[in-house]
Amino acid sequence: MRTIEFALVFFGLPALFAFTRHRIPALPALWLFFAVCLVALLRDPSFDRRQLWNAAAIRGRALSILVPFVVAAVVLLLAVRHFAPGLFLSLPRTNPILWAAIMVLYPVLSVYPQTIIYRAFLFHRYRPLFGGGLGVAIASAVAFGFLHVVFRNGWAIGLSALAGGLFAWRYLQTGSVFVSAFEHALYGCLIFTAGLGRFFYHGAVRRF
Repeated sequence: MRTIEFALVFFGLPALFAFTRHRIPALPALWLFFAVCLVALLRDPSFDRRQLWNAAAIRGRALSILVPFVVAAVVLLLAVRHFAPGLFLSLPRTNPILWAAIMVLYPVLSVYPQTIIYRAFLFHRYRPLFGGGLGVAIASAVAFGFLHVVFRNGWAIGLSALAGGLFAWRYLQTGSVFVSAFEHALYGCLIFTAGLGRFFYHGAVRRF
């Protein structure tokens, strides 16, 4: 039964949102889903509420987060500049105010809710289904990647699945929403800064 629930919640709902006619904005839909998951966690006495923040878990792990990020940032920026020069730094160049707003608001309004849903809630509720280690991390990564079907392009799904694996592993390692969300925010802000935000922007999706 929990397998069916997992499939419906993490694959059925995103597909329904992506491929049906509606006028529901993406962020309010995310916030509603976040609220449902958060309430479920808070009402479950077996869930350790310290995981909802647990910023102390970042101690001793800053280098393991920042060094790969810096390498990825250099590679991504060089790749965009070489293969898609028209996109390179397009948002900060053309609309610095919007770019600055995204840098500030994106971690709070998008990253933290996604981390609660795809790490804290998914890990806690579906650990009995997938196991407590690699299995649940893979399930989280795949589900997180599929969420981005709402943008209806392969780049968003593929890159998000790969990144989701990293964020899931970090949550598995630390038991900290804060640490996983911090790393998620770094890479998400990099995507928007580099010029690839158009692949992760719901307003750019052509409705049918």
